[in-house]
Amino acid sequence: MLRPLCLFVLSMLLLACSSTTREEQAAESAKACYELLAADDVIRFMEQKAGVDTLDSDYAEQLLQAVRQYQSDIRQKHGGIRAVEVSPNIGSTDTTFNVTHAFLLISYADSTQEEISVPMVEHQGRWLMK
Repeated sequence: MLRPLCLFVLSMLLLACSSTTREEQAAESAKACYELLAADDVIRFMEQKAGVDTLDSDYAEQLLQAVRQYQSDIRQKHGGIRAVEVSPNIGSTDTTFNVTHAFLLISYADSTQEEISVPMVEHQGRWLMK
């Protein structure tokens, strides 16, 4: 009787240890978003923004142009994005505003690296950029 109970407790401990935190989930989603940007998929990058589907078409177009300009600036200054990784800092959650700041390390083609903070919100089980 004790052995099955011990196995159950051990399996629950392993499950608890292997579950990811909100910060880790947000960071992985932010990484996926910035990998879309690195792959020049600005439309799908934009689709990962919370509330973008409710914007009027003029504002959505302005936002898309801003993302394209941001991508162009990255190419001009750094030669583009070479790699995106989750920072060892992972992130932090602001419970007042219900936002998780995911920290990413962006490696550029010119060998420079930058740590950025990406505000993320959870909406219907998905992490989206704020």
